[in-house]
Amino acid sequence: MINYYAKKKKIMKMKVTLVVAMLCLGLTQGFAQSQEECTTKLSIFHEYVKAKNYDAAYTPWMEVRNACPKFNKAIIIDGEKILDYKIENSTGAEKKAYIEDLMKLWDEEFTNFPGRTTQGEVLVNQAQLMYDNKADLGLSDLEVYNAFDKAYTTDAANFKSPKGLYTYFSLMVDLYDAKQKTAQDLFNKYDDVVDRVDTEVGIFSEDLNKLIAKEEAGTALKSKEISYKKRYESYLKAYDQIGGSIDGKLGERANCENLIPLYEKDFEANKTDAVWLQRAAGKMSEKECTSDPLFFKLVNAYHDLKPSANSAYYLGILKDKENKSSEALKYYEQALSLETDSYKKAKLYSKIGDKLKRSGAYSKARNYYRQALTLNPSNGRPHLQIASMYAASANDCGDSTFNKRAVFWLAADEASKAGRVDPTLKSHASQSATSYRASAPQKADIFSEGNGGQTIKIGCWIGASVTVPNL
Repeated sequence: MINYYAKKKKIMKMKVTLVVAMLCLGLTQGFAQSQEECTTKLSIFHEYVKAKNYDAAYTPWMEVRNACPKFNKAIIIDGEKILDYKIENSTGAEKKAYIEDLMKLWDEEFTNFPGRTTQGEVLVNQAQLMYDNKADLGLSDLEVYNAFDKAYTTDAANFKSPKGLYTYFSLMVDLYDAKQKTAQDLFNKYDDVVDRVDTEVGIFSEDLNKLIAKEEAGTALKSKEISYKKRYESYLKAYDQIGGSIDGKLGERANCENLIPLYEKDFEANKTDAVWLQRAAGKMSEKECTSDPLFFKLVNAYHDLKPSANSAYYLGILKDKENKSSEALKYYEQALSLETDSYKKAKLYSKIGDKLKRSGAYSKARNYYRQALTLNPSNGRPHLQIASMYAASANDCGDSTFNKRAVFWLAADEASKAGRVDPTLKSHASQSATSYRASAPQKADIFSEGNGGQTIKIGCWIGASVTVPNL
């Protein structure tokens, strides 16, 4: 009897195993069939997209997207093109649905192809799409601003879009003008956005500097490096453009008349907040509000609380205001010694160079500009500053009319360097170099002097040589 029940149990177990196996086989066959269908339909919609027949591509694309969401990145790449077309060629509720579906597609990209994007990029793209289609979606400025703000607060490190950063700040200005945001909100957001731009410029500059150093050493760049260089230059140019646009949008809203009463009112509440003090002192320095006693209070409170490169630099400004140039320079040097970031240190060298240039200390200024170029060779602005000092010194640094005008060749060469290394200055540098060359000796002058090919030594603080072009 026991053997009978044991045998029956064994038979039942075998039947269950057989049923499970058949089910698994069916599922496997079904999965394989599904994969095969997705492959076929993907090929169909991809060919339609290549032919720009987006209407025909839509249905097979949606079928693959729903059946095999992780199947191939073409679901995202081609899907964006399809939905962009649908958005552009529809109106009303239909257009709104396509816009919302594109935002949904970006969420799916982050979920199904996480290596292709980040949460910050997705949120910024969605916010920008909302802004671009604000009327169709029936959204207010505040609602769109909040979408950008969500991207910034959720994943600031990946909020890198130059266009997105400008739109984010532009909306803040509009909300401030509409009295929906306070002056403090406005200035805080300005600092947030400028910090993000500055961080990204620093990263791309560092990457570009490596390639420039390689080229300067005489090593040809590989094809991939050439591609990277173009990308870095493109981003730096975009950040430079939006940096100017951000300042333009802020305009007179951040003048001394607005800043001083605001910071005076909030000083007591924030005098132990190093970030607030640094930003307030920085904004007052930037807007030339440094003669007001409040700047003195801010700088000293900041330096006492957290001595840093920034606070030492601001103390140098105070000494400059007291016409104590030697003491100011000591603080500027202290600022340089405290700064550990190469990109920020280069900016400091350049700022100090600017101050020395304005005071007429050209030789010292050039030394600081050259230090800035050593640390950040992809910023061509110091080259332009040196060029302008050469040009301004032409009458003082030559021992004859010809030699004085020859100084402009040095200025032109320096300006040309700016255009070679800095993508944001190519046009301006080219115009400057052309202008300097027009002031230098021309062919008729060289013919009269008969000194083509000779080397001229330029004296005074310049202390350089220039070769006269051969006719």
